Amino acid sequence: NAQERLEMEGLLRRALDQGEFRLHFQPQFRLDGSLSGCEALVRWEQPRMGMIPPGKFIPIAEETGLILPLGNCVLREACRCMAGWIQQGYTGLTMAVNVSSMQFEQDDFVLRVEEALATENLGPHQLELELTESLVMENPRENARRLEALRELGVRIAVDDFGTGYSSLSYLQRLPLDTLKIDQSFVRDIYPDTSHSISSAPIVETIIGLARNLHLSLMAEGVETEAQREFLSNLKCDGMQGYLMGRPMDAAAFGLFLQSATILK
Repeated sequence: NAQERLEMEGLLRRALDQGEFRLHFQPQFRLDGSLSGCEALVRWEQPRMGMIPPGKFIPIAEETGLILPLGNCVLREACRCMAGWIQQGYTGLTMAVNVSSMQFEQDDFVLRVEEALATENLGPHQLELELTESLVMENPRENARRLEALRELGVRIAVDDFGTGYSSLSYLQRLPLDTLKIDQSFVRDIYPDTSHSISSAPIVETIIGLARNLHLSLMAEGVETEAQREFLSNLKCDGMQGYLMGRPMDAAAFGLFLQSATILK
């Protein structure tokens, strides 16, 4: 295992130098079915090993610190792609980008975000940074400072995998947040029939009610069935993403997808 990790680290460094990482984009939709934007997902197609799943290389990238250059590359490329689509006339879209804890905790993180937006000519309101619930709560005072700086830029902030942590909900009132993303584990276990012993429907209803009271937007992840979509629609969930409506696709495919998608400004 140690030898495999060492080899993977070397391959990761080479992949960064040679530009082997690519972004795929999963579409996100509003309640009315119109396209609201997409989430950028990093993919690695290694010449010898083929497609390597993120779950295999992201942990090693985080352990070795390579997540910093990788995260910066993802941020810049995501901004570049969205700016290009907007220049083609597809306005009213938001690009969601996941941020690792190591990235977010860098002293120059806000500056790097500002530079990426300026370099790629993307408006800050068209970028949404996704932070996990546990990351937001790690160092609330320092994180609040960074979040406020991002808010001043005009960047949106989403709490990813919401509901999977065990932190105090008071941070939802104290921190400058815009969106809660309902974790796909809850969406997967939605069974409107309350007699089902493992239904997460009550949890999802509670999260949606909480967000409403705090004036936060909602995005449900992992929507894969019509029953899930209908349940979320009946509860007026603001947005959804999942295989039912659109799988992750590369930039060229997403560009073609935009040609047939309904987009609201």
